[in-house]
Amino acid sequence: MPRVSAGERLRRVLAMVPWVAAQDGPRISEVCARFGCTQAELLEDLDLLFMCGLHPYTPDALIDIDVSGDRVWIRYADYFSRPLRLTPAEGMALLAAGNAVLATPGADPSGPLARGLTKVGAVLGLGGTAVDVALGEAPPAMLEILRTAALDRRQVQLEYYAFGRDEWTSRVVDPYAVFSAGGQWYLSAYCRSVQDDRLFRVDRIRDASVLDTTFDPPAQVPDFTVYEPRASDPRVVLELDPSARWVVEQYPVEGVEDAGGRLRVRLAVSERAWLERLLLRLGPRATVIQGDTDAARHAACRVLARYVTE
Repeated sequence: MPRVSAGERLRRVLAMVPWVAAQDGPRISEVCARFGCTQAELLEDLDLLFMCGLHPYTPDALIDIDVSGDRVWIRYADYFSRPLRLTPAEGMALLAAGNAVLATPGADPSGPLARGLTKVGAVLGLGGTAVDVALGEAPPAMLEILRTAALDRRQVQLEYYAFGRDEWTSRVVDPYAVFSAGGQWYLSAYCRSVQDDRLFRVDRIRDASVLDTTFDPPAQVPDFTVYEPRASDPRVVLELDPSARWVVEQYPVEGVEDAGGRLRVRLAVSERAWLERLLLRLGPRATVIQGDTDAARHAACRVLARYVTE
C-alpha cells in the first residue's frame, strides 16, 4: 500500500476524531470510506490516539477509544470539558489550524469542529468566517477520485498541465498517494510516459479517468518532497536584491552567499519555462550571473511580442 506521510496522517486523525466522537459508534467501514484509509490504518491511528493525553496520563487524562465488533467510539478525556483561556494570538492560531483541518477530505464542514471554530471566531470579533484556509484549488471530487484509485491500485489517465513546459499533456499513472505540502495538494505516482516516479499538483489536473487496469505498487514507495533536484538538472546562480529574499524561503536553494548587501543563490532548474517565469516575477531585482543568462531576455521578448499588432 502507498505510504502515507506523517503530516497527512496527522491531518486525517485530527479530522477524524471530532467526526467519530459526534457519531456515537459509526461502523469501521464507514469511517474508512469517509477518510480514505484501510481498516489496518484506522486501527493504527486508534492505537496512537489511545496514548494521547496529559500528565500524569491517568484514565481521566487520556482519550478513550472503544472498538466493539464492527463499530468504534471515541470519547474525549475529562480535561476537554475545562474552559480554555487563550490570548488573541493563540485564538487566531487555533482558528487557522482548525480551518486547515476542515479542508482535509472527510472532515465535516458543519460538525462540532466547525461549530467550535465559529464560536472562537465570534469571540475574536471575526464572525467565525474571516479566516479562510484552503489547500490549493483542488476540487473535493478530484481528490476523492485520486485517493480511491490509489487505495484500489487502479491506473488513472490524467489531463495535466505541465507548468515547466507550459503545455497540457495526457498520461497514464500508477497513483501512490494524495498528500498536501506547502499549501497545495499533490498526487505521487509512477508516470508511464516518462517511466519514472513523479509528483503532480492536483490543481493542475483538469480531468482524471480511472482505468480498469490495476498495478502493483513498489515494495518501498518513494518518500517524495515537492521538488528534488536531479544531478542532470542545470543550475543557475542569481544575484538578488534584499526585497527578493522570498526566493530563498520559497524554493529549494543549494547555496546562499552575501554579495555586498545582495544575495547570491544557486538553484536547480527543472525546466527553462519555470526559470523564465521566476525571472519575470523578479524583474530588476534579480540578475543571472551564472547559467542561462538569456532566459529573462527571451521570456520578455515573447511577452512583448504578444502586444505587437499586425
